[in-house]
Amino acid sequence: MSRLSEHPGMVEPISLLASDGYRLAATRYAACGRQKGNLIVAGATGVQQRFYRRFAEHASAQGFNVLTLDYRGVGDSRPRSLKGFEMSYLDWGFQDLAAAVEFMADDLPLYWVGHSFGGHGLGLLPNHHKVSAAYCFGSGAGWAGWMPRAEAFKVRLLWSTILPLIVSWKGYMAWSLLGMGDDLPLGVYKDWKRWCAHPHYFFDDPSMQAVTRKYADIRLPCVFSNAVDDPWAPPASRDAFVKGYRNADLAIQDLKPGETGEPIGHMGYFRASSTYIWDEMLDWFQAISADTSAHPYADASVAQ
Repeated sequence: MSRLSEHPGMVEPISLLASDGYRLAATRYAACGRQKGNLIVAGATGVQQRFYRRFAEHASAQGFNVLTLDYRGVGDSRPRSLKGFEMSYLDWGFQDLAAAVEFMADDLPLYWVGHSFGGHGLGLLPNHHKVSAAYCFGSGAGWAGWMPRAEAFKVRLLWSTILPLIVSWKGYMAWSLLGMGDDLPLGVYKDWKRWCAHPHYFFDDPSMQAVTRKYADIRLPCVFSNAVDDPWAPPASRDAFVKGYRNADLAIQDLKPGETGEPIGHMGYFRASSTYIWDEMLDWFQAISADTSAHPYADASVAQ
């Protein structure tokens, strides 16, 4: 039985301790009614956990225990000053999300909900064997060449000129100055910039072979769902990245704006108007739990 079962509907701020001793701010949402499983929300780069609150509340009302967290250097897991704060982008997967898995793993199925970087983090987990299934939104290779022309121009300008100027001035990636997200540590900036220069992200980086081989160990059912109007991670970008999950029970889905016609973009997957997307995902998790051979998107495959 889950540790949250005695307090249905409870929302509780907690502190996670990563294996290297770093403390992380997190929030757990207890399931209401019959418990269907545990969910970890692995968020996007520079996006605080509070952005996922509406989804977490919705999922908990549907019978799922949910954990959200701020990665080190972000939100309530940020140190007093980012200047001089040392870390690798990979720490979010190796350390922070691994701690979330350890905390949430019990006798209920453990499901992974990834957004952008969250779809990368799954392959970095040292304890991925404790995850039953994954559903990721907006995960891609980050290369500007996969983006629409206007977005690609802006992104290239960011990496080549604007962000280097900001970083040299502040000593870290002060992304908030541009209104694009939470500020990020210098190590995240350096890694991200380097890998976004490659069409297949860090799979094209020779120094990353030991890391990218870990992705071949992922064999669980996974859905990677990207909006056709996602400027940062359109379907082509997703397809370039998920080839790394070559042994997973992998399916892809292209999302179009819902009945209201409201754009999805890169952040709309978790806005309040996206309950239809959430419910489809939660239904899929239940189908996987009931029948491990079930795969609603079995006909959708990634070109090899």
